[in-house]
Amino acid sequence: MTFFRSRWVEKPEHVTELEPDALPHGFCSAGVAAGLKPKGLDVGVLTSTDESTSAARFTTNARVGAPVIASKEARLDGLRAVVANSGCSNVGDGDRGLETAREMQRAVAEELDLEPDQVGVASTGVIGLELPRDKVVSGARAACGALGKGCGDFSEAILTSDAGPKRACLQVALPSGQSVQLAAQAKGAGMISPRYATMFCFVQTDAGFDAETINLLTGVCVKRSFDRISVDGQLSTSDTVFSIANGASGVRIEPQTPDELAFGEAMDALLRQLALEIVRDGEGCGRVGRIVVQGADGAVEPVARSVADSPLVKTALHGGDPNFGRILQAAGQAFPPGTPFVVDLVIEGRQLVSAGDAIDIGPEELADLEKAMLGDEVEFVLTLPGEGGETEVFFSDLSEEYVTYNSSYTS
Repeated sequence: MTFFRSRWVEKPEHVTELEPDALPHGFCSAGVAAGLKPKGLDVGVLTSTDESTSAARFTTNARVGAPVIASKEARLDGLRAVVANSGCSNVGDGDRGLETAREMQRAVAEELDLEPDQVGVASTGVIGLELPRDKVVSGARAACGALGKGCGDFSEAILTSDAGPKRACLQVALPSGQSVQLAAQAKGAGMISPRYATMFCFVQTDAGFDAETINLLTGVCVKRSFDRISVDGQLSTSDTVFSIANGASGVRIEPQTPDELAFGEAMDALLRQLALEIVRDGEGCGRVGRIVVQGADGAVEPVARSVADSPLVKTALHGGDPNFGRILQAAGQAFPPGTPFVVDLVIEGRQLVSAGDAIDIGPEELADLEKAMLGDEVEFVLTLPGEGGETEVFFSDLSEEYVTYNSSYTS
């Protein structure tokens, strides 16, 4: 199966897919079973063998986990390693939890001859439980001793309710005639919206960048990917994105050059597809929707979020039901009071609403629309009054499986 498989993500012509569990030159990783979960790998370490520049983005939830606090205190423009665990998110454990996160940093730093502030930390799992310090620290040390060139075990160790790993490695041909490698590993399946998810994404490249440029690229690409997704409308406490560039290819990409543009296109496509993989893996998800909203600049974002997060819209998507009244309702509740509801709605290329009122369609058109609604990907385009704004949100449907899973998550 090819990595770029969504019609909403265009694979750049200058990008070649490599083995999905490969890592760019100068990176290595490992994952081990430390006993944080009943079975499987649950602690991972990823590191660059060379000096690097880096960037990070975190959740905007006011309630953040200890790993987010510890990572924000680190040297975010010069990270060399990341230690991550699944099975417990290390949130709500006070000073004890914060000390555990810092001890994870110190353990990896000691094993890899780094400074603690060169190590980023990430934890995912149940909120409010104590993360067993001895187990996670021992696991971090064991992972440092098992480092290898691939990311297979690492990408498995960060999973919680995910159906499987989300990862890719790309060869990027640059206009200068040189090439570099770019890889990323992600996780996420629930508690997703809007700024990232209960998700991690770890990005690596063997291209060389100054810290300001890799930070800018990370921010732009995150806004077009993980900031555009919703499974259940819930903003996690632990969302984390780390990008590390080590220059091991010998190729340095200067800012505001054709090489930077080409690399940015590759990174954008990589993160957008990974974001869609998270939505597609939403707990109990059967199909993915994309809501595109056009109109007045200040109106498009709240309307798109309202539609994407609506349980009524999500259940209609799950059933393949073109129930456009639910879309209009969700859009209308996000309109400023007193604003005329004059909108157009198109579902899978078929216009169903004009100026806020339904358009009659024949039985054959309705049958075609119902068939299209049963596809893996369904697109909705909503046009509001005004100009200057356009946005999109990718969202999953809502199924019985989601309720079943989350009603017994901690038991």
